Amino acid sequence: MVNIRHRLNVYLRKVDGHIGYGIRPSERRKRYATHLLSEALNITDQSGIRSVLVTCNDDNIGPTTVIVHNGGVEDESYMEPHGNIVRRFWIER
Repeated sequence: MVNIRHRLNVYLRKVDGHIGYGIRPSERRKRYATHLLSEALNITDQSGIRSVLVTCNDDNIGPTTVIVHNGGVEDESYMEPHGNIVRRFWIER
C-alpha cells in the first residue's frame, strides 16, 4: 500500500511526509518496499514534486535502508509530544 500526499501541512512536514507505504509482514525483506517507493517517486515526478519528504520511526530500521537506497538524505529528526522520534529524509529529483 502507498499513500502520496501532494501538499504538506505543518503536521505532514514534521511527521508523515509526501509518501507513506506499508508492506504486509509476510512479504517483507523481498525488496518490495524499495520498488514501491521507487514507483511512488515516479508519480511525484509526474506531479512536479521535486523535493520529496519520506519519514520513518527511529525504532524501525528497515525503512531507513529503503529510503536511503532511493536517494534519501537525512534531515533533522522530529520528536513527537509522546516521545516517538521520527527520522526525516529528503529525496531530491
